[in-house]
Amino acid sequence: MDAASKIYVSGHSGMVGAALVRALRRRGHSNLVLRTHAELDLTDMAAVARFFDVEQPELVFHPAGRVGGIVANSTYPADFIRDNLQMEINVVHQAWTHGVKRLMYFGSSCIYPRECPQPIREDYLLTGPLEPTNSAYAVAKIAGVETCRAYNHQHGTRFLAVMPTNLYGPGDHYDLQNSHVLPAFIRKMYEAKLRGDAEVAIWGSGRPRREFLHVDDLAEACMLLAALDQAAFDKVVAAWRYPLINIGCGEDSTITELAQLVADAVGFRGKLRYDASKPDGTPQKLLDVSRMNALGWAPRIGLREGVTATYRGALDEKIF
Repeated sequence: MDAASKIYVSGHSGMVGAALVRALRRRGHSNLVLRTHAELDLTDMAAVARFFDVEQPELVFHPAGRVGGIVANSTYPADFIRDNLQMEINVVHQAWTHGVKRLMYFGSSCIYPRECPQPIREDYLLTGPLEPTNSAYAVAKIAGVETCRAYNHQHGTRFLAVMPTNLYGPGDHYDLQNSHVLPAFIRKMYEAKLRGDAEVAIWGSGRPRREFLHVDDLAEACMLLAALDQAAFDKVVAAWRYPLINIGCGEDSTITELAQLVADAVGFRGKLRYDASKPDGTPQKLLDVSRMNALGWAPRIGLREGVTATYRGALDEKIF
């Protein structure tokens, strides 16, 4: 991946896409192809074909997708499976058709079974039932991994699926109904502090464990993968029966610990109240990141530091 390479980043205005663009520009890449959803609907097969005809990118990062937390996944499962399936097949197929040298497809740690052994290795994929609250989204993301494998097998492409753990950072969404747990906590604690509330409700028992990675650390991991020489990249792609690699920090926290950390960052001094009528979701999701570590990568941004910076950044941008 040299500085002159023509690179397409889908979903560049989203949290992951924007982090990738920042990381690429820091490395001197100016030949970036970027389109908003209004400019290019990735669920439109003909539009995606025309885009690749015109732009002819050499490298594709494909983080674009419909994403959300437990409420959104439970409420709109048809939207999640339909849109994500359409986007991934359109982008992957056109990448092959137009001779893209490398493609990175972005999945999610929710692809793994609900009751997975911990930490979760890549070869645990498809070894058990999924978490019901986000199974439609997970199936769509699994289909994306399979699509990469199928095109590699049949057409000799070099398409890699990266599986990030739970992400946070600049560009996150703070909608209380549809966001993920960490940004939802940030907004809840902030608004509770402003109102002077004595407590904040936490969904479920507070016992599930989650791993969190700053989105800029994810972007740096992807830059390392993209910069590998051909033999090393091919080795990553072919390491297992699926072209799949986990990206995480290798440490997790309980939901209670996360809530307290956010409360400290925001300055909320009230109590945490648990709402047992709401679902816990998967008991634990901690990725085995030994393969990324073996390539010489490790995250640089600690959770407390990252949450504090994310909160202050949201305040500066007047997101709340």
